[in-house]
Amino acid sequence: MEYIKYFSIQKRLKQIISSPFIYGAVIWFVIFDLFLEIYHRICFPLYWLEIIDRKKYFKYDRRKLPYLSYLQKFNCFYCSYGNWLITYAREIVGQTEKYWCGIRHEETAGFVEPIHHDEFIPYWDEKAFYETYAKYENECKLIQQR
Repeated sequence: MEYIKYFSIQKRLKQIISSPFIYGAVIWFVIFDLFLEIYHRICFPLYWLEIIDRKKYFKYDRRKLPYLSYLQKFNCFYCSYGNWLITYAREIVGQTEKYWCGIRHEETAGFVEPIHHDEFIPYWDEKAFYETYAKYENECKLIQQR
């Protein structure tokens, strides 16, 4: 709660001016959450991917803290929801990427590789690609020939 350290009329005014931009984003969070969940619940079963448990990604225990005001608890809920949603979305998108394209990106300076890329095939490793996926491609060809 860094904002408490900066109490002055001028800084409080800046916080008030920024509040529509901060709280206005909740509309987009909710819309994104709705579409993400529709995608997740429809497409994951079609891809034989395991449904991800939403409850594992959301925690809001700060409401129990008696020394926080209602506004502080609301702000904590808002930030918890936003961070939860992004973390949950990262898991869903990561599983989707793994399903459709399990190849790492080319290493470049400054690029922050997602954690789930650890399981992906290295960027220029054609041999690993064929070793990993050729067996499945052959199985698909056998099924198509039947």
